[in-house]
Amino acid sequence: MLEELIQLDKEVFLFLNGLGTDTWDGFWMFMTKTRNSFPLYALLLYLSFKNFGLKRTAIILVSIALLITCTDQLSNFFKYGIGRLRPCHDPEVSGIMRLVKSYCGGKFGYFSAHAANSFAPATFFSILFFKKVRHIGDFLILWAFIVAYSRIYIGVHFPLDVLTGIIIGALFGWLFAKLAIFAFQKLGT
Repeated sequence: MLEELIQLDKEVFLFLNGLGTDTWDGFWMFMTKTRNSFPLYALLLYLSFKNFGLKRTAIILVSIALLITCTDQLSNFFKYGIGRLRPCHDPEVSGIMRLVKSYCGGKFGYFSAHAANSFAPATFFSILFFKKVRHIGDFLILWAFIVAYSRIYIGVHFPLDVLTGIIIGALFGWLFAKLAIFAFQKLGT
């Protein structure tokens, strides 16, 4: 069963990765680079301050720092604990896939830290801003899906790596949002 799932994952990867074209490579490389999300994070910081004030924004900043640390370190734990090769290191697919980046990255790829680290804050802020900023949650989840998919497109993660990252990021984002809301309530008005 597990072997069949892994084989299906490789086939889906080759299909999705093979849809790429030189025309779109620049866009997906832009989306996969974490530093290119800085303007979005600056907007979220501004919206946090505007909607929650200084003290609650401080709680949000601490929560986000802890959230990203948790998802990132958990990803590293799984990558080295499970040891699943990235597609670009997997001899079964590396010769027939598109590697858009100039280098492959680390040897192991399960699960995608990029997917987890984009879905965690997207979920976190979607919950916090649910009744305060119209449609921001829709935009953040769309952005997170684009970042997550970029990892398949450029050839460094299998779909299950990305799907697991999405699920873990969303779960941690939900948990940390609930903890931040609890801290808001303890802080009072």
